Amino acid sequence: MITVPTGRAPGPYGAAFLPRLRMSFRAAPAPVMEAVSKFGGQPVWLDGPAWPVHPRTGEPLVFIGQFRVPGHEVRLAYLFLHEEGMDMGGTAGEDGEAVVLVQPGGRVPSFASIGSRGTTGRTLWRWGPDDTEMPVEWLIDLTPIPRELDKAANQAAASSRYIRGARPAVDLPEEDWPKDFLGGEPIYPNQEAFGIDDSWLFLGQFEDRGEAEEDPFFLNFGYGSGFLFLSPDHLEGRFMSDCS
Repeated sequence: MITVPTGRAPGPYGAAFLPRLRMSFRAAPAPVMEAVSKFGGQPVWLDGPAWPVHPRTGEPLVFIGQFRVPGHEVRLAYLFLHEEGMDMGGTAGEDGEAVVLVQPGGRVPSFASIGSRGTTGRTLWRWGPDDTEMPVEWLIDLTPIPRELDKAANQAAASSRYIRGARPAVDLPEEDWPKDFLGGEPIYPNQEAFGIDDSWLFLGQFEDRGEAEEDPFFLNFGYGSGFLFLSPDHLEGRFMSDCS
């Protein structure tokens, strides 16, 4: 099950894809070779390899994951981030430190630098014994969100709209809401899609994690979340991270 285009919600604040589906993570029993949503491992290229590199240093970016693009055709959005120390790129939408590629038939963002033929880089990792960095690969299971949790997520999104100046007034829900999902309306830590204009369609979001032993991978957005977006024609992607 994947989300599908709604055809009626432009901009980074609306529900461009429905339904909202919760992401959960399942360890891949073997290297994934199929065009499915996942975190880590190696990208499953549909148009041929195109590994992005840092535009100033030429260092390959880290492959974070690939995500099914909503619609009937099998297409993937691949996310790559620059990692410096324990910090991840993505705070500026078009500086080349966060690149989303769409295949097949997608457009390479104008600010992205693609490495030469054969370029590869690091993949997503987690902490192992003695603070070693262990590469990981997790399949993403998409499941319907229980009604009460989805209601809380919608209320949180409505409260965010109110803070941005919309009416009516809506308080944040007392209940917790899901933090890893595709589709539906986004829930931004600071209410705004910084650096993302109204032409971009919200695709999904996921929390950072990695300090706890049981965490599936390490991503540092300053105790915040990462957000994926698609262009109106679904041929190009953007990424934004924001701390809480």
